[in-house]
Amino acid sequence: MKCASCNTDNREGRKFCSGCGTRLAIKCASCGAVNELGEAFCGECGAKVGATLPAPAAPPPPRETPKHLADKIRLSKAAVEGERKQVTVLFADVKGSMELAESLDPEAFSRIMSKFFAILTEGVERFEGFVDKFTGDGIMALFGAPIAHEDHAQRACYAALHLKEEIARYATELKREHGLSFSTRMGLNSGEVVVGSISEDLRMDYTAQGHTVGLAQRMENLAEPNTCFVSSNTASLARGYFDLEDLGEFRVKGVANPMRVHRLNGMGTSRNRFDVSRSRGLSRFVGRASDLRTLEDALDQTASGNGQVIGVVADAGTGKSRLCFEFLERCRAKGMKVFEGRAVAHGRNIPFLPILDVFRSYFGITGEDDERSSRAKIARHIESLGPGLADTFPLVCEFLAVGDPQNPAPKLDPDARQRQLIGVIRQIIRSASAKQPAVTMIEDLHWLDAASADFLEQMVVAREGTLS
Repeated sequence: MKCASCNTDNREGRKFCSGCGTRLAIKCASCGAVNELGEAFCGECGAKVGATLPAPAAPPPPRETPKHLADKIRLSKAAVEGERKQVTVLFADVKGSMELAESLDPEAFSRIMSKFFAILTEGVERFEGFVDKFTGDGIMALFGAPIAHEDHAQRACYAALHLKEEIARYATELKREHGLSFSTRMGLNSGEVVVGSISEDLRMDYTAQGHTVGLAQRMENLAEPNTCFVSSNTASLARGYFDLEDLGEFRVKGVANPMRVHRLNGMGTSRNRFDVSRSRGLSRFVGRASDLRTLEDALDQTASGNGQVIGVVADAGTGKSRLCFEFLERCRAKGMKVFEGRAVAHGRNIPFLPILDVFRSYFGITGEDDERSSRAKIARHIESLGPGLADTFPLVCEFLAVGDPQNPAPKLDPDARQRQLIGVIRQIIRSASAKQPAVTMIEDLHWLDAASADFLEQMVVAREGTLS
């Protein structure tokens, strides 16, 4: 019998866990609710306690870990053997998998679950998380171990939001093709765990253990269909970066006092620490007159038709972001067009992430815009640039992930596609800087992905009369 708190396997007949001392309970195979020993039927859904799921799909065959992730794990190996780690744990599973399995042919159910496992694995590894185990109808994943990440809670939240979108697309596909209702639940908790050693094939000899793991699973059990519930531990680390709805306090088995629980709804207003600091109020800006003068001189050169590219380089924490912020605010005060993009720590393996930011900035697309309003903004902007770019509208929409199924982009090879997109940027830049210089800032270039680096090189060539 597996302990719901720490995942320790216990022999049949035990009343308390041999690993953590928690009173053992039984998880309902139908709805996931936790029931006490001796209860015959689930108090949540009425299913018979102890009933087993029809043979669940086997997890997908061991998938080769992406090389960049494998290299990092091997480099971390010496430091993770039996080590305490600060991590965020993610649990995800299918809601009502028992009913789903009963309604399908076993092979069809296996195919559906195999693709589901593949979506989960790709989404976790996208943000350098580690799939610790498959749980029959879901996964347990770690962020912060075996690869240590200071922003493990943020990465886990990014992964959860990405998975929510990908699974929603998959659920729509299953509804359309098979008439199935497919919903999932996710839970996150952050804290200290003890992780086991890692072998050469990148498999853990034993899993992460501790109260942190049990609480993450409790968050998943509490979650409503197609939502992710987050503990206060994770919320305190991710606050500002994400839209976290406070649901109040919940009684959680294994925890003496009620726990505050949050629902992860989406992205927040902050992208980095400077954004968080700015939301709290900035201190007076002093002592950077010479640096500002350098940027102002470059702006004067740009105004005379000699476009400039400026690199701002300094040690961490010395005020690069604040300097750039103050300069851009001065540019805006002069009525100049300002466009921004930002590379992020988890984005080195996500193509074009900062370039997409720049494109959205060009078109004035914000987080409040849905696909339809985003397409309308793109259309208005492209129309203002002249009839020569009308044919690029579907391509730009597709690039920004707001494509119209009724007006799909033509199939192009990558080079031709990039040339067209560069052409759009060139026209936008020239239009924006027709009366005065336009300024574009891309922050944290040390996290830039390879595709964005190539794109940025082409953008620089297009910037005669502009400042980057």
